[in-house]
Amino acid sequence: MTAPQKPPSHPYEQLTPDVVLDALASVGLHGDGRLMALSSYENRVYQIPLEDAVDGHAVVVAKFYRPGRWSEAQIGEEHSFAAELMAAEIPVIGPLPLLGATLHHFAGFSFSVSPRRGGRPPELDNFEVLEWIGRFLARIHAVGATRPFVSRPALDLASFGSESCDWLLAHEKVPLDVQSSWEKACREALAAIAQGPLGTGDFRAIRLHGDCHPGNILWTPVDAPSSAGPGPHFVDLDDARSGPSVQDLWMLLSGERAQRTQQLSALVDGYEQFRSFDRRELALIEPLRTLRLIHYSAWLARRFDDPIFPINFPWFGSSDYWKGQVQMLQDQVEAMQEEPLYA
Repeated sequence: MTAPQKPPSHPYEQLTPDVVLDALASVGLHGDGRLMALSSYENRVYQIPLEDAVDGHAVVVAKFYRPGRWSEAQIGEEHSFAAELMAAEIPVIGPLPLLGATLHHFAGFSFSVSPRRGGRPPELDNFEVLEWIGRFLARIHAVGATRPFVSRPALDLASFGSESCDWLLAHEKVPLDVQSSWEKACREALAAIAQGPLGTGDFRAIRLHGDCHPGNILWTPVDAPSSAGPGPHFVDLDDARSGPSVQDLWMLLSGERAQRTQQLSALVDGYEQFRSFDRRELALIEPLRTLRLIHYSAWLARRFDDPIFPINFPWFGSSDYWKGQVQMLQDQVEAMQEEPLYA
């Protein structure tokens, strides 16, 4: 007698290669049988060569959205924003319209298909590269400022900070030996943010890329053969939200204060060739960094039932991890008391 099969513990366990290829076939694209999983934890993303090129695309990228994360309306706003940016000739890689739509459904999954674009991470120690990126970020923001998101959320103290902190404590994700010190550091950091413009909302919120770190920018050198053209190409609007313009700049900064100042100056020099930059938003950089730190811990904890997370983040959840977070939050409280970067 055959033992009953164990039901999948996570929805993505049902996303087999056959399901991926059948989903692609449902929108008229036929993969040649090869799949390459691309780096993505929130969603599942695959590079798929086609048997026959479609509209000049011999290889496509299929993104299967994490079930339950975004509503159809919220995904629709992501796709509409990408379409607006591409219509403005901004190098954003958005989904292809197939069978009259950009969002499709198959076997319980929502998915989209985009053209494949090659590229490498941008050289962020090259000020010309940063200036070039700054110009395009300004153009993204010029489009983003024309109208608001209706369904997609804002990047704010409540959703990224307070809610994340409360969830981690309510679900007992912080070990008991670190819990009190982590909660104290987290509450102090949130209180410091609440006293500033990010807490009071004293800034202009616009539609943003939302997660503009170097991994979401593909760089094509000027002398490289590419149909997409040289320069930066922005990918993955999955985290597009409303928020301050500086959110799309600060994650491109690294190193000591002097180095970050130079990088920021190059970004803003390029930015202001197309759009003015409100330098009062520079005071938001460290509060935004602090919110991302807290939100990241909650994101990992919320996703740890996904088998890919324990494999890729084996260090998460240990007392040492949380002790490190305590120190980082304490450092951020001090950083928020320092003078902001200038540009």
